[in-house]
Amino acid sequence: MISFTLTDEQREFRDMAHKFAEKEIRPVAPEADEKEEVPWDVLEKAHQAGLITYSFPERYGGGGVESVTTKAIVDEEIFWGCAGIGTIIGGVALAATPILIAGTDDQKMKYVSRLCEPGAGGRPRLGAYALTEPGAGSDPAGMITNARRERGKYILNGYKTFITNAGIADVYLVFATVDPSRGTDGITAFIVEKDWPGVNPGKKEKKMGIRASHTATISFDDVEVPAANRLGEEGEGFKIAMKTFDITRTHIAAGAIGVARAAYEYALNYAHERRQFGKPIFSFQAIAFMLAEMAMEIDAARLLAWRAGSLYDEGKPCAQEASMAKAFAADVAMKVTTDAVQILGGYGYIREYPVEKWMRDAKIMQIYEGTAQIQRLVISRRLKA
Repeated sequence: MISFTLTDEQREFRDMAHKFAEKEIRPVAPEADEKEEVPWDVLEKAHQAGLITYSFPERYGGGGVESVTTKAIVDEEIFWGCAGIGTIIGGVALAATPILIAGTDDQKMKYVSRLCEPGAGGRPRLGAYALTEPGAGSDPAGMITNARRERGKYILNGYKTFITNAGIADVYLVFATVDPSRGTDGITAFIVEKDWPGVNPGKKEKKMGIRASHTATISFDDVEVPAANRLGEEGEGFKIAMKTFDITRTHIAAGAIGVARAAYEYALNYAHERRQFGKPIFSFQAIAFMLAEMAMEIDAARLLAWRAGSLYDEGKPCAQEASMAKAFAADVAMKVTTDAVQILGGYGYIREYPVEKWMRDAKIMQIYEGTAQIQRLVISRRLKA
């Protein structure tokens, strides 16, 4: 029997996350977007509330809520508050997830615990997932960042781009090839610390959306990585990355749903208040049907995300389902936010109103952690006649 009823724990986390998003995130989101600055005060409060590390095991200092479905429920609320702030928080889980999947007990205790502890001045410690390169985005086999083994350690050299939290993270999960001739079979994962010599944060990107998040380049110049910081065996990096995406693509789907829901709710309220020709514009079928489609598509996207999360929680394969959820929800977010701008008309195009921000934020959902086209490639490869 399939149940759509949330557990008491899931309802509690949803309500807590929504309250935090409403009271703490939304009031600062417009200014953080306008100034393109990380709202550290909000992140400190989120860390104190347990909203950054609640999904990490208790033995490492986390909240012990390891259900992917529950995290999707929480992510929807956080991204409802602000996708940029949600992306910063999500970057911590994105870096920790590979360690939890493939790390040794020592690696988990050292680095996941570190992410659960506050840093200097009470600021939360952040993580970053460094996979993408200028010439290797959708095709990891083109990766040129390399790691050469040398007397019990690896010498890491290379350059990563479009990395969330690069430059402000404490822990980096870096993918590099130990043998370019092996393609993806040469990719290996490493845990790298921010203060090691040769770790050089680069330019912060100026983005169309999710401006509150910090996206930057980072380079590695003869960085000495202890062999103990290799994650898994040599050549297992690509497999680790894909297993990570089975989890995190569900979270991106949930984030996209949160953005779409924010825009839908605002447009719905506006349509009931805005009067033209002597009556609310909601009374016109053209507007009412647009809102009806928004509601249907948001619900459908949420069910796809919950299905993917539930499959993972049950220990079942979910790569196809996670890609379906991510691709569909991202497309829904783009469509719903665009339609919300349309419903508001000229006001929707003005930055005084929030819908244009949600529209800008929505676009990245079709791009990061695998583009909409890559998701369809993943899905098509699993289709059987």
